[in-house]
Amino acid sequence: MNSMRTTLYLHLLRDSEMLNTAPGGKCLRTLRATTNSCTGFTLRPVAGLLSSRDFLAGLAFRVFHSTQYMRHPSQPLYTPEPDVCHELIGHVPLLANTEFAQFAQEIGLASLGVCDSDIEKLATCFWFTVEFGLCRQENGIRAYGAGLLSSYGELQYCLTDEATKVPFEPSKTAVQPYPITQYQPVYFIAESFQSAKNKLRAFSRTLNRPFSVRYDPYTQSVDVIDSLETVTKVMKTIQSEVAVVQEAVNKMTPLKTRV
Repeated sequence: MNSMRTTLYLHLLRDSEMLNTAPGGKCLRTLRATTNSCTGFTLRPVAGLLSSRDFLAGLAFRVFHSTQYMRHPSQPLYTPEPDVCHELIGHVPLLANTEFAQFAQEIGLASLGVCDSDIEKLATCFWFTVEFGLCRQENGIRAYGAGLLSSYGELQYCLTDEATKVPFEPSKTAVQPYPITQYQPVYFIAESFQSAKNKLRAFSRTLNRPFSVRYDPYTQSVDVIDSLETVTKVMKTIQSEVAVVQEAVNKMTPLKTRV
């Protein structure tokens, strides 16, 4: 994931240089084409902050709502609101990574149909992972949250001994209060990015929702799985995909035997 992420950062940050010469709309279209070709995510411009429910619902459909304004020059190291630097440096490169894009979309899918209190829990988990998440990697702690990657000041701060860091446990993370106008009082560290995904999936299953959902990449829509008919439809799709994998394994086996 590191080499891929580095390559994408270099590519996308080069594209983002158009901000200096091109209208924001043209820049956004270029970056949107890149993320869409990598993971199917679409960048959609918005004038300001959305409600947590609306923002998370967008993620479920692989839509990321992106702001268009620039932080004030008096605060280059930190911005209390998401600006275009935050979106381009923090979010866009990671949304072009399949593993991370899936993680973001799963939070969105978990939000569909749940009550307001559960929306708040998921939004808080999003805040402390996608925005301000840390994880262990290569015998050290790495930042993957967009709020950290786009804030030079807080990125330095969160990795010092002065910052409070605790293990990522969604049930506890979901109820942690947080400020939006200053550095975070606590940061949650996942043992690995895969561990964060697994824990969040398990937490999502504890939310009160009388149905399950599944994203259909062919129609770019969300299927509500609440009947035998919809279960059968999903099973047929899974069986078809498993058959492709099985065929690939069968073709690789003779090669291993000859080696």
